[in-house]
Amino acid sequence: MTHQQIVNVNEVFYSIQGEGTRAGMPCVFIRLQGCKLRCVWCDTPYALDHRQKGLAMSVEDIVSYAEEHQCSFIEFTGGEPLEQEAVFEIMSQLCDRGYTVAVETGGHVDVSYVDARVVIIMDVKCPDSKMSTLNKLENLPLLQAKDEAKFVIASRGDYEFARDIVRQYNLEKNVGAVLLSCVFGSLQFVDLVLWILADHLNVRFQLQMHKFVWPPETRGV
Repeated sequence: MTHQQIVNVNEVFYSIQGEGTRAGMPCVFIRLQGCKLRCVWCDTPYALDHRQKGLAMSVEDIVSYAEEHQCSFIEFTGGEPLEQEAVFEIMSQLCDRGYTVAVETGGHVDVSYVDARVVIIMDVKCPDSKMSTLNKLENLPLLQAKDEAKFVIASRGDYEFARDIVRQYNLEKNVGAVLLSCVFGSLQFVDLVLWILADHLNVRFQLQMHKFVWPPETRGV
């Protein structure tokens, strides 16, 4: 590396992880600015525009923030963090320093360049998001036992799409967790639970924990 890697950050905050196998754990979130996807139900539209300049953060800045909060778990989210090339090197450096590092990606960017130590949380886009045609499904076989695949469900059609992808790519066995959640306020939780049970899917139904702890629109949590 010939120069310091810098990422354009929309916001950085210390909170609990709201989703996935580490739900409820303290976490430092680095929300990167910019995403080319425009999901209908996106809950972070303020982080989509690549032209918007936020905090310029280096690995040292991130480490300093994590140390301030005595937190060893760091997650990169967005926006779409993998659309910023510098994040790959920064994640590797954080792994070198002993941090548990996760990245939440929309699945439309090649994940083969992500450090093998980083936990990949891939959000596979369902049809109602209007972005499913941009799924890079060749990423799915690259996921490992440490990784997670997530589907956000707005309808029965979304559920059937997710179910078929889970089966086609044998995700129940190939990744650490398959996560299914409802688009908040769009689908009854009980409906999704009953569909999962009826199909005997070995997946994890999840709630977005932070949206029950704080009002759903609250930022920085």
